Amino acid sequence: MSIDISLPINKDKQRHVVKSSLDELTAEKVTYHDKQICEYLLKNPDFFIHHAQKLDTLRIAHPVRGVVSLPEWIMARQRNKIKQLEQEIQQLINHAAINQKLFGQLMFLQLELLKANDPDELIERLNSWAKSMGLQGAYIYLFDDKWQLSAPSKFQYLALSAEKFNFIRISYLQYSQYYLGQLNPAECACLLPDQDYVGSVALSLLGQFGDLGVLVFSSRHPNHYQTGQGTLLLEKISQILPILISRWINRIDK
Repeated sequence: MSIDISLPINKDKQRHVVKSSLDELTAEKVTYHDKQICEYLLKNPDFFIHHAQKLDTLRIAHPVRGVVSLPEWIMARQRNKIKQLEQEIQQLINHAAINQKLFGQLMFLQLELLKANDPDELIERLNSWAKSMGLQGAYIYLFDDKWQLSAPSKFQYLALSAEKFNFIRISYLQYSQYYLGQLNPAECACLLPDQDYVGSVALSLLGQFGDLGVLVFSSRHPNHYQTGQGTLLLEKISQILPILISRWINRIDK
């Protein structure tokens, strides 16, 4: 007497396996045929010339309208391309307008700063320009290990200890010469002690290596300066200032 120890066959599972296999084979076959068709059309660019009468009868699946004719599909693609090009052109126009505005602001400020007769007047002109732009003001600090600011210099108020500034540098300027955003109360007290409230700031290190000082613009609005904004104007002003300041304050040679 023999004993049947085979497991019972699950017919539903068997049908599912067979159906899945057939679906996979069908998908592979369709993909293979699609590839063949594409290769044929690429090798025979005159195909539609010889079969032009068929173009108007072709129907293409559309996600909204169901099916559309080939000419309608082509026109829709062209309209989308034109719309995309118009958007790109508008972006270029906007960028050009912004750059032109920045250039005008920079040229005006540069001429104003060149008129200064000493650091006091330089800062006054820079501050007036900043306020005309709707800001609280502008501040310049020179690192005391790079400039001759000790007595009898009358510009000691510009001196800032590079060591004292390090906690701000590490927080915001470790990998960049510019920072746009907010400061905490301790940081504001270090750079802007005369301001009761500061919403946001733009910081820029002075000098090619960021070791000569720092330029600060402050605003009452928390979102006026934000990460991701352009720094071109800030960069140009920061390049001009050390050159102008060198007319009145000598650098420390090390």
